[in-house]
Amino acid sequence: MLRGLYLGRFQPYHLGHHEVLKKIATEVSEIIIGIGSAQISHEIENPFTAGERVLMVSRAIEELGIKHYVIPIEDIRRNSLWVSHVMSMVPPFDVAYTNNPLVIELLGEAGVDVRESPLFKRNSYSGTEIRRRMLENDRWEHFVPGKVVEIIQEINGVKRLRKVSQSDDE
Repeated sequence: MLRGLYLGRFQPYHLGHHEVLKKIATEVSEIIIGIGSAQISHEIENPFTAGERVLMVSRAIEELGIKHYVIPIEDIRRNSLWVSHVMSMVPPFDVAYTNNPLVIELLGEAGVDVRESPLFKRNSYSGTEIRRRMLENDRWEHFVPGKVVEIIQEINGVKRLRKVSQSDDE
């Protein structure tokens, strides 16, 4: 049995992530989904809490029938210790999936089998693009699974994002 680790911030979880998880599921028996930067929320680039992101990911992938664990991982500001920190937070894994060059380097130095995950419609399926659309009152819902739309609406996520993007300089 192979267990894979897939890391991301999921701000928010979108259809690109969904497609990557489908692909990873063809290569491993179980997937650990690490919610990165778990301590950060209520910012333009990171509007959702770790708990909200856990809920988004968990509900969205229920339909895929993938054996999974969703684990928040807080950042530490020492790259030389980061891999051991992650390994202390998640179940043992055999392979890691990421496209982040720094994460690839750090995991590789630690002897972890790292595979780059495929990118799907990167211009559209991007947290940055989805948050931009939310801020500009443009359609964003078709870039995320339906369950994620429900959660963002339930927590008034778009309103929060707009609020935290405001300046007090006025």
